[in-house]
Amino acid sequence: MKVIDHITKAKKSLFSFEILPPLRGHDIKDIFSTLDPLMEFNPPFIDVTYHREEFFYIKKDNGLLQRKKISRRPGTVGICAAIMNKYGIDAVPHLICGGFNKQMTENALIDLNFLGIDNVLVLRGDTIKYENNFLSPKDEHKYALELVEQIQDLNRGKYLDKTFVERKKYPLFNFCIGVAGYPEKHFEAPNIEKDLFFLKKKVEAGANYIVTQMFFDNKKFFNFVKKCRSEGISIPIIPGIKPISSKKQLNSLPSRFYLNIPNELVKEIEKEKNKKMVSQIGIEWAIHQSKELKNSGVKVIHYYTMDRPENIYKVIKAIY
Repeated sequence: MKVIDHITKAKKSLFSFEILPPLRGHDIKDIFSTLDPLMEFNPPFIDVTYHREEFFYIKKDNGLLQRKKISRRPGTVGICAAIMNKYGIDAVPHLICGGFNKQMTENALIDLNFLGIDNVLVLRGDTIKYENNFLSPKDEHKYALELVEQIQDLNRGKYLDKTFVERKKYPLFNFCIGVAGYPEKHFEAPNIEKDLFFLKKKVEAGANYIVTQMFFDNKKFFNFVKKCRSEGISIPIIPGIKPISSKKQLNSLPSRFYLNIPNELVKEIEKEKNKKMVSQIGIEWAIHQSKELKNSGVKVIHYYTMDRPENIYKVIKAIY
């Protein structure tokens, strides 16, 4: 079932969560051990992230450095298939621009279609480590908007190879497309208005729903939704939540995701010396956020596990 159908048919507030593929060399059992406890709550769908390639350098015998490429967390499509096979739950693979040319993207979508996976979350993706700007070769998409457009072309039967018959009446593909939204604006956008301008472009291109970046102040989300609606963005907007689990995240999360953590939460965590209690503070804050969001009538709350499913379990247990 498509994500948008889950939302439309929901008689109560739903929840979803996303997981990371295991590191190269690890087993699929790592994923199952993460998911098994959360299956108690019957999530309607699960996101699986995709991580672009990384580069590192090795020193050769002649003293020169050789650049090597590696994907540290491969297997997104295979994990989605395994989740659907084992749990009978819809899986949502992330698709990114970086590291994928247009033909590779089309091939991946064909594979997903064969596997019966009809949901995708479309993202531009991160820059390569140590590069300041997002760079894309000529045959790759530079923006998520372009990736949405390619998927919608396939939904209409339009392949990159123009010699293929365009099946306008009976589309071969029927993907439900999610895109990202930023309650505190994307870090590259000059202001929230410009950010919403490009978000609306993705919606006009065929996006079916929006999942937000994590936030810790619900007012940011409510204001974001209000601004989206005033701009004519009417598709469902799913809030993204993550419990803080360590003091280190007070610095790492804002640095990595360009977000603000409320001073009240910062002070409460900073004064706590017990590591377990720091995690508990993060869980209780996420519970409070979730209750308020649920009471406001949001259709789905999305949780970022980031390899800490036990925290998500405690939050969902308290809410659902």
